[in-house]
Amino acid sequence: MSDQKVDIVVIDDHKLFRKGMVGLLDDFDIVENIYEAGNGIELLELLSELDKKPDLVLLDINMPEMDGVEVTGHLRKDYPDIRILILSMEEAPQLVAHLVNEGVNGYLLKNAEPDELELAIKKVLKNDFYFSGSLSGAVLQGLKKNTTKDSAFLLKLTKRESEVLKLICEELTATEIGEKLGLSARTIEGHKYNLLEKTKTKNVAGLVIFAIKNNLYKI
Repeated sequence: MSDQKVDIVVIDDHKLFRKGMVGLLDDFDIVENIYEAGNGIELLELLSELDKKPDLVLLDINMPEMDGVEVTGHLRKDYPDIRILILSMEEAPQLVAHLVNEGVNGYLLKNAEPDELELAIKKVLKNDFYFSGSLSGAVLQGLKKNTTKDSAFLLKLTKRESEVLKLICEELTATEIGEKLGLSARTIEGHKYNLLEKTKTKNVAGLVIFAIKNNLYKI
């Protein structure tokens, strides 16, 4: 995916910010087509008109008519293959956790540097998750304070599932994990599916959050 150009939609109700993001994305080599939407309703209308759906949406949380949380629900139901990277000024750990539980793939603060935005896009496309470097440590440590070990205890992961989960948290792809463990990428995808089922999470981002919250992986 890293060598393939991708289509991106910027969704934000602030036109100046949106136009600035479009100009910035236009300088990234990995970006092919860039679309815009001022809110969730405009986004869903745009998606219904596009024959080739975008690979990624850059989504604001606070918008009129349909906010980022509601948009995420629609995307996960109707367009599950589209990755979602949240762009926000909000740093609340519980908000991040809620959005991950809803199915977003990453979270980046709006005051991030352009280089981090490009990195976040590449990470989400390759690994299915990214959390802002200035945010992840504090947020994930905060989330750990609000959990117990009960769910981890009840999971009863197999030794192989635990190995796969650890390597997912270390940002390895299914192919890379397979090479490391001497298994096929298809087998790794099977383990990943079982992990999602057991943890009741929706994607890799949710798996990583779950693993850290429940002391299955240490940051």
